[in-house]
Amino acid sequence: MPGKLKAKIVAGRHLPVMDRASDLTDAFVEVKFGNTTFKTDVFPKSLNPQWNSEWFKFEVDDEDLQDEPLQITVLDHDTYSANDAIGKVYIDIDPLLCTEAASIISGWFPIYDTIHGIRGEINVLVKVELFNDLNRFRQSSCGVKFFCTTSIPRGYRAAMVHGFVEELVVNEDPEYQWIDRIRTPRASNEARQRLISLMSGELQRKIGLKVLEMGGNAVVGYLQCFDLEGESGLVVRAIGTACTLEKQSSGTPASNACNSPSKDGKEPVFGEDLPSSSGPPTPFRNLPTSSSSPPPFSPFKPCSRQSSSSDTDLSLTPKTGMGSGGSAGKEAGPLKTLLRQQTQTALEQREFPFFTLTSFPPGFLVHVGGVVSARSVKLLDRIHNPDEPETRDAWWEEIRQEIKSHAKALGCHAVVGYSENTSICEEVCILSASGTAAILNPRYMREGCLDIGSTDQRFDDPSPPSCGFCHIPYDELNMPFPAQLTYCYNCRRQKVPDVLFTTIDLPAEAAVTGKGCLIQARLCRLKKKAQGEVNATAISNLLPFMEYELHTQLMNKLKLRSMNALFGLHIQISVGENMLLGLASATGVYLTALPAPGGIQIAGKTSGDLNNEQHIQAIQKRINDTIAKNKELYQINPPELTEEGVGSPIPEPRHRSRLFRSHSESSDEVSELDLSHGKKDAFVLEIDDTDAVEDIHSLLIDASPPTGFYTCNTETMPGIYNWTTAVQMFTSVRVLRLSNANLSNQSLNKIFTDLCENLLKSFYFKLRSNIPCCLCHLNFTVAVPEEELIQVSVTAVAMTFDKDQTQERFITKGGIETEEQLQFPLELFSSLEHCSPLTEGRPRSLRSSRSFGGSSVTMVKMTPLSFLPGTRIIKYLGIINMFFIRETTSLREEGGVSGFLHSFIAEVFAMVRAHVAALGGNAVVSYSMKDCVLMENPNKNQAQCLINVSGDAVICVRETDQEPMTSMTNIGQTCAADGAT
Repeated sequence: MPGKLKAKIVAGRHLPVMDRASDLTDAFVEVKFGNTTFKTDVFPKSLNPQWNSEWFKFEVDDEDLQDEPLQITVLDHDTYSANDAIGKVYIDIDPLLCTEAASIISGWFPIYDTIHGIRGEINVLVKVELFNDLNRFRQSSCGVKFFCTTSIPRGYRAAMVHGFVEELVVNEDPEYQWIDRIRTPRASNEARQRLISLMSGELQRKIGLKVLEMGGNAVVGYLQCFDLEGESGLVVRAIGTACTLEKQSSGTPASNACNSPSKDGKEPVFGEDLPSSSGPPTPFRNLPTSSSSPPPFSPFKPCSRQSSSSDTDLSLTPKTGMGSGGSAGKEAGPLKTLLRQQTQTALEQREFPFFTLTSFPPGFLVHVGGVVSARSVKLLDRIHNPDEPETRDAWWEEIRQEIKSHAKALGCHAVVGYSENTSICEEVCILSASGTAAILNPRYMREGCLDIGSTDQRFDDPSPPSCGFCHIPYDELNMPFPAQLTYCYNCRRQKVPDVLFTTIDLPAEAAVTGKGCLIQARLCRLKKKAQGEVNATAISNLLPFMEYELHTQLMNKLKLRSMNALFGLHIQISVGENMLLGLASATGVYLTALPAPGGIQIAGKTSGDLNNEQHIQAIQKRINDTIAKNKELYQINPPELTEEGVGSPIPEPRHRSRLFRSHSESSDEVSELDLSHGKKDAFVLEIDDTDAVEDIHSLLIDASPPTGFYTCNTETMPGIYNWTTAVQMFTSVRVLRLSNANLSNQSLNKIFTDLCENLLKSFYFKLRSNIPCCLCHLNFTVAVPEEELIQVSVTAVAMTFDKDQTQERFITKGGIETEEQLQFPLELFSSLEHCSPLTEGRPRSLRSSRSFGGSSVTMVKMTPLSFLPGTRIIKYLGIINMFFIRETTSLREEGGVSGFLHSFIAEVFAMVRAHVAALGGNAVVSYSMKDCVLMENPNKNQAQCLINVSGDAVICVRETDQEPMTSMTNIGQTCAADGAT
């Protein structure tokens, strides 16, 4: 499908001084797409040039439009020497290729230089004309929509979710290539940025081709990652969930933006919407039974819910190279025989149902088995042929096969909330994948020619929607791991575990007592420096124990807060030259369907000064006081259980005991523990040495948020529903340099814990004027960029709520929030050259604008949530996926690491906002900073940082408006970067 790309260069402003004699600039612009380049005339002696060029036209294929960005380079003309580069702008053309998207890109773009940062702005117009031709051999996927949000987007309903799609592309990293004899840092950085942009476009196109082959038109939960493998090469990976989305009719009531969106995550055809008395309507529709598309997979037979059920189906693996279902979504003929044949083919060739979605409509999750994860340590080898990435594909296929086997052992046929990530140091790479094993509702599926409206039920006794997902999917008599089961405290018909870990958001129908809170486990482990296989083996030996200790910490902290379930669990293990960092984050809640958590009991040897009875009693009292305090803090008051009018009584929990940590597995050691005292279902923390005492003390000093603050890493806080429109996003990066090279594991653990705790305390202090306030979607990323550096990055959103549920706070009579009521003023750049992220200015509406030198700047809101409270998303304009490199040779002059990172993140915000505004959008939802790689050399006064951000560009309106808003509470963003020595 050929097309025509047209670009026009209008003007520039706030350009830097390039001619010292005149303090002015002789600027001109090069416009490049593919191998074609156009130039504007030179506008002499001006810092605000007016080019008003003609339309530059490029005759291209739509495949190139998806792969290539439009490159705009601003230069200073020199008569007797080479022209000096001022900066560049990369414009992604893909958002213009969808029929529902914008028709033109128009706006002011920051001119970015990898050495000097933002150096002014340029006004550009871009149009695309496509000429349709039905080429069956086409290699483009124009029209496939991409969404970063991990739910079905607002305003859409899913006719079908086809399943998991994945792809990766590899190439050599220009940073480690020989380009020419004398290569400047700018040339290397720009070559790297351009290559990553090309690889990102190619990857998105290939994912889109898989979606079209499956019969879909969209990718939801799109996650793209960059693996910087050094001399081995550069890998860009992406995973997502292929869907067929349809726009909801205008008469369909919009879901409440303050609730978690209804979401889907399934490979079958979606049938009847399950009735629900609460929560927003589900974004799924009844698919006509005359549809000719076969389901990507048939429902399993979970009526027995045993781990041995459907062994044949569960063991199926893809036999094609697609990794996403092969012919699972190809159109079938009208004949039932052909439909059955193609359905069988789909079953044989389909991929196991992985879903990158984390939120689902009520009743969609029948049962949740628990978290399944896998890790693998690989030695990187040089990428010899970029066109054949078989090695990396095989690595990830191994990981996914292991995840499948874990889910099968739990009696589940799907993995929801699935994600993949890597950690790389030198030639060693840790591959990680995790998700939640689940059984999905068969009412959303059909098998063969089974009509959706059929009365065939897979469950003899359907589970109540409020507690069904808690019921175990595996066989009680053949459990894959030791567990203590009781009857559900809600329906008392099915068995539930004593604790539940998941990677998904809290289901909308779940019954919760009290409020939730952020629970984190942190761990540092030293390792010897080594190379090659010896290093990989050492890391492989450490990983299982680290993961076990992280889970143990999570379990103990969950018990200390008197909670029984974790949602949004995310575990990172980062590798460095001489240490491994582990960080687990989740949101703890008290599910009423699960039994109340038992207390924590201290036990120890009877002899020795360390474990004397008085010391143990003192620790026990502190633990009991902490549990009582947390119950009051999080308002955990479970209803009293009565047996009247209920079927089966709840049996007395069986005696259970667990060891906090054990230095020996011998029976004589364990028998010395006194397990006879206290509650029968109490956790037992064993004191066996000094480390155990320090572990218990670290458990007790884990600070709770100050009064009025709540924290979680899910989209919304369980137990809080009355959000106001006062929302602020913030990003913080903290870098710690270790001064003592002879630290122990215990000392490192304390340093790492203090780093994370102090970061949270800084948020509480800066946001103290917004109480009551909840920090939602806390996304922590840890890294060991260099031998003596520990880096922690956080992106989150501060949401206020109405404590009395009477009226929204912080709203003036006119309905507009004043800047004094925002902790962080909205970023506006009156002079982009200086890039202050906190310039003065009154908040405006989503559609309002500010005049700068006769021009206007549209206010663009940014949030990591998939919605903005009090607003409705009326249009998705495409994804924002941008990669930036910043380097400096004057680190001290820029304020050290703190000033360097702060200004860089502020520049990233500015560039993201400019691209969204140019598409006609006024907000970015599902924003995330996936990578922030810092490398510094203080002795040489140098530093380099790489940042990758993504999100969905949207147009929002107030809930009561049909047009983009004229007044609304603003979202302020800020960034903070702290360097410590």
